[in-house]
Amino acid sequence: MRLFVDTANVDEIREAASWGVVSGVTTNPSLMSKNAGRSFRDVITEIASIVDGPISAEVTSTDPEEMVREGTEIAAWHPNVVIKVPIIPNGLKAAKVLVGKGVRVNMTLCFSVNQALLAAAAGATFVSPFVGRLDDIGNKGMEVVADIVDVYERYGIPTQVIAASLRHPAHVVAAALAGSHIATIPYPVMMQMVKHPLTDNGLAAFMRDWEKFKQG
Repeated sequence: MRLFVDTANVDEIREAASWGVVSGVTTNPSLMSKNAGRSFRDVITEIASIVDGPISAEVTSTDPEEMVREGTEIAAWHPNVVIKVPIIPNGLKAAKVLVGKGVRVNMTLCFSVNQALLAAAAGATFVSPFVGRLDDIGNKGMEVVADIVDVYERYGIPTQVIAASLRHPAHVVAAALAGSHIATIPYPVMMQMVKHPLTDNGLAAFMRDWEKFKQG
Protein backbone atom coordinates (compact mmCIF):
# COMPACT_ATOMS: atom_id res chain seq x y z
CA MET A 1 0.00 0.00 0.00
CA ARG A 2 1.41 3.36 -1.02
CA LEU A 3 1.30 6.31 1.36
CA PHE A 4 0.18 9.78 0.27
CA VAL A 5 0.10 12.82 2.53
CA ASP A 6 -3.23 14.62 2.72
CA THR A 7 -2.38 18.31 3.10
CA ALA A 8 -1.72 21.46 1.14
CA ASN A 9 0.77 22.75 3.71
CA VAL A 10 4.08 22.88 1.87
CA ASP A 11 6.15 22.70 5.05
CA GLU A 12 4.33 19.54 6.14
CA ILE A 13 4.78 18.01 2.70
CA ARG A 14 8.47 18.85 2.65
CA GLU A 15 9.02 17.25 6.05
CA ALA A 16 7.01 14.10 5.26
CA ALA A 17 8.75 13.76 1.89
CA SER A 18 12.15 13.99 3.60
CA TRP A 19 11.40 10.68 5.33
CA GLY A 20 11.39 8.96 1.94
CA VAL A 21 8.02 7.28 2.49
CA VAL A 22 5.57 9.57 0.66
CA SER A 23 4.71 8.76 -2.94
CA GLY A 24 1.92 11.28 -3.58
CA VAL A 25 -0.13 14.17 -2.21
CA THR A 26 -3.85 14.85 -2.03
CA THR A 27 -5.32 18.30 -1.56
CA ASN A 28 -8.83 19.73 -1.55
CA PRO A 29 -10.34 23.23 -1.51
CA SER A 30 -10.58 23.25 2.30
CA LEU A 31 -6.91 22.35 2.69
CA MET A 32 -5.89 24.74 -0.07
CA SER A 33 -7.78 27.63 1.55
CA LYS A 34 -5.20 27.64 4.37
CA ASN A 35 -2.61 29.01 1.92
CA ALA A 36 -3.77 32.61 2.22
CA GLY A 37 -1.99 35.00 -0.12
CA ARG A 38 -0.74 32.32 -2.50
CA SER A 39 -2.17 31.27 -5.83
CA PHE A 40 -3.56 27.78 -6.35
CA ARG A 41 -1.11 27.24 -9.19
CA ASP A 42 1.93 28.28 -7.16
CA VAL A 43 1.06 25.91 -4.33
CA ILE A 44 0.43 22.94 -6.63
CA THR A 45 3.61 23.47 -8.64
CA GLU A 46 5.67 23.80 -5.47
CA ILE A 47 4.17 20.57 -4.13
CA ALA A 48 5.01 18.87 -7.42
CA SER A 49 8.62 20.02 -7.05
CA ILE A 50 8.82 18.28 -3.66
CA VAL A 51 7.03 14.95 -4.29
CA ASP A 52 7.56 13.02 -7.51
CA GLY A 53 4.19 11.30 -7.60
CA PRO A 54 0.49 11.95 -8.15
CA ILE A 55 -0.62 15.35 -6.85
CA SER A 56 -4.40 15.63 -6.59
CA ALA A 57 -5.83 19.11 -7.23
CA GLU A 58 -9.59 19.60 -7.12
CA VAL A 59 -11.89 21.54 -9.42
CA THR A 60 -14.24 23.95 -7.69
CA SER A 61 -17.07 24.23 -10.22
CA THR A 62 -20.09 21.94 -10.41
CA ASP A 63 -20.88 22.79 -14.04
CA PRO A 64 -19.53 20.02 -16.29
CA GLU A 65 -18.12 22.27 -18.99
CA GLU A 66 -16.45 24.49 -16.42
CA MET A 67 -15.10 21.44 -14.59
CA VAL A 68 -13.52 20.28 -17.84
CA ARG A 69 -12.07 23.73 -18.48
CA GLU A 70 -10.66 23.95 -14.94
CA GLY A 71 -9.37 20.41 -14.98
CA THR A 72 -7.65 20.80 -18.34
CA GLU A 73 -5.96 24.01 -17.19
CA ILE A 74 -4.84 22.61 -13.83
CA ALA A 75 -3.55 19.38 -15.37
CA ALA A 76 -1.30 21.43 -17.65
CA TRP A 77 0.56 22.88 -14.66
CA HIS A 78 2.62 19.72 -14.11
CA PRO A 79 2.68 16.15 -15.51
CA ASN A 80 2.08 14.70 -12.03
CA VAL A 81 -1.15 16.59 -11.42
CA VAL A 82 -4.30 14.48 -11.06
CA ILE A 83 -7.67 16.23 -11.21
CA LYS A 84 -10.06 15.61 -8.33
CA VAL A 85 -13.70 15.59 -9.36
CA PRO A 86 -16.65 14.95 -7.02
CA ILE A 87 -18.84 11.92 -7.73
CA ILE A 88 -21.97 13.72 -8.87
CA PRO A 89 -23.71 13.41 -12.24
CA ASN A 90 -21.93 16.46 -13.62
CA GLY A 91 -18.68 15.16 -12.17
CA LEU A 92 -19.08 11.91 -14.08
CA LYS A 93 -19.76 13.86 -17.28
CA ALA A 94 -16.66 15.96 -16.75
CA ALA A 95 -14.52 12.97 -15.76
CA LYS A 96 -15.38 11.12 -18.95
CA VAL A 97 -14.34 14.12 -21.05
CA LEU A 98 -11.17 14.73 -19.06
CA VAL A 99 -10.15 11.08 -19.32
CA GLY A 100 -10.76 11.27 -23.07
CA LYS A 101 -8.32 14.18 -23.17
CA GLY A 102 -5.67 12.12 -21.41
CA VAL A 103 -6.15 13.74 -17.99
CA ARG A 104 -5.92 11.47 -14.95
CA VAL A 105 -8.90 11.81 -12.60
CA ASN A 106 -9.35 11.12 -8.89
CA MET A 107 -13.06 10.87 -8.15
CA THR A 108 -13.60 12.16 -4.64
CA LEU A 109 -16.32 12.27 -1.97
CA CYS A 110 -17.04 8.60 -2.54
CA PHE A 111 -19.24 6.97 0.09
CA SER A 112 -20.50 3.76 -1.54
CA VAL A 113 -19.57 0.87 -3.80
CA ASN A 114 -22.16 2.11 -6.29
CA GLN A 115 -20.35 5.43 -6.57
CA ALA A 116 -17.02 3.63 -6.94
CA LEU A 117 -18.43 1.53 -9.79
CA LEU A 118 -19.58 4.69 -11.57
CA ALA A 119 -16.16 6.31 -11.05
CA ALA A 120 -14.45 3.30 -12.57
CA ALA A 121 -16.86 3.25 -15.52
CA ALA A 122 -16.01 6.90 -16.16
CA GLY A 123 -12.34 5.92 -16.44
CA ALA A 124 -11.07 7.36 -13.17
CA THR A 125 -7.47 6.51 -12.30
CA PHE A 126 -8.27 6.82 -8.59
CA VAL A 127 -11.37 6.79 -6.39
CA SER A 128 -11.33 8.20 -2.86
CA PRO A 129 -13.77 6.67 -0.35
CA PHE A 130 -14.01 8.85 2.77
CA VAL A 131 -13.69 6.57 5.77
CA GLY A 132 -13.91 9.01 8.67
CA ARG A 133 -16.98 10.81 7.37
CA LEU A 134 -18.80 7.49 7.00
CA ASP A 135 -17.82 6.56 10.55
CA ASP A 136 -19.16 9.93 11.70
CA ILE A 137 -22.70 9.00 10.62
CA GLY A 138 -22.59 5.54 12.13
CA ASN A 139 -21.50 3.59 9.05
CA LYS A 140 -18.41 1.39 8.87
CA GLY A 141 -16.24 3.34 6.49
CA MET A 142 -13.49 0.77 6.16
CA GLU A 143 -15.98 -1.91 5.16
CA VAL A 144 -16.86 0.27 2.17
CA VAL A 145 -13.16 0.44 1.25
CA ALA A 146 -12.84 -3.34 1.53
CA ASP A 147 -15.95 -3.90 -0.58
CA ILE A 148 -14.73 -1.55 -3.31
CA VAL A 149 -11.35 -3.30 -3.40
CA ASP A 150 -13.07 -6.68 -3.58
CA VAL A 151 -15.35 -5.66 -6.46
CA TYR A 152 -12.52 -4.03 -8.40
CA GLU A 153 -10.34 -7.12 -8.02
CA ARG A 154 -13.18 -9.45 -8.95
CA TYR A 155 -13.70 -7.70 -12.28
CA GLY A 156 -10.14 -6.65 -13.00
CA ILE A 157 -10.99 -2.94 -12.72
CA PRO A 158 -7.77 -0.89 -12.88
CA THR A 159 -9.04 2.11 -10.86
CA GLN A 160 -6.97 2.42 -7.68
CA VAL A 161 -8.58 2.91 -4.28
CA ILE A 162 -7.31 5.77 -2.10
CA ALA A 163 -8.53 5.35 1.48
CA ALA A 164 -9.23 8.95 2.50
CA SER A 165 -10.59 10.88 5.49
CA LEU A 166 -8.33 8.88 7.79
CA ARG A 167 -8.47 10.14 11.35
CA HIS A 168 -5.89 8.08 13.28
CA PRO A 169 -3.14 5.47 12.81
CA ALA A 170 -5.58 2.57 13.31
CA HIS A 171 -7.36 3.74 10.14
CA VAL A 172 -4.11 3.34 8.21
CA VAL A 173 -3.66 -0.22 9.45
CA ALA A 174 -7.27 -1.02 8.62
CA ALA A 175 -6.84 0.42 5.12
CA ALA A 176 -3.85 -1.84 4.55
CA LEU A 177 -5.77 -4.89 5.81
CA ALA A 178 -8.71 -3.94 3.57
CA GLY A 179 -6.41 -4.06 0.54
CA SER A 180 -6.53 -0.36 -0.30
CA HIS A 181 -3.98 0.53 -2.96
CA ILE A 182 -3.20 3.85 -1.28
CA ALA A 183 -3.83 5.54 2.06
CA THR A 184 -3.79 9.33 2.07
CA ILE A 185 -2.82 10.44 5.54
CA PRO A 186 -3.05 13.83 7.28
CA TYR A 187 0.35 15.01 8.46
CA PRO A 188 -0.52 14.82 12.20
CA VAL A 189 -1.60 11.20 11.74
CA MET A 190 1.64 10.44 9.90
CA MET A 191 3.53 11.88 12.88
CA GLN A 192 1.50 9.63 15.20
CA MET A 193 2.38 6.61 13.05
CA VAL A 194 6.10 7.03 13.62
CA LYS A 195 5.77 7.57 17.37
CA HIS A 196 5.77 4.79 19.96
CA PRO A 197 6.68 5.09 23.65
CA LEU A 198 8.69 1.87 23.55
CA THR A 199 10.76 3.26 20.70
CA ASP A 200 11.41 6.46 22.68
CA ASN A 201 12.23 4.54 25.86
CA GLY A 202 14.45 2.08 24.03
CA LEU A 203 16.38 4.81 22.25
CA ALA A 204 16.89 6.71 25.50
CA ALA A 205 18.26 3.54 27.12
CA PHE A 206 20.61 2.93 24.19
CA MET A 207 21.94 6.49 24.42
CA ARG A 208 22.48 6.24 28.18
CA ASP A 209 24.36 2.97 27.80
CA TRP A 210 26.44 4.39 24.96
CA GLU A 211 27.46 7.36 27.09
CA LYS A 212 28.54 4.98 29.86
CA PHE A 213 30.56 2.96 27.33
CA LYS A 214 32.32 6.06 25.99
CA GLN A 215 33.24 7.13 29.50
CA GLY A 216 35.00 3.80 30.04
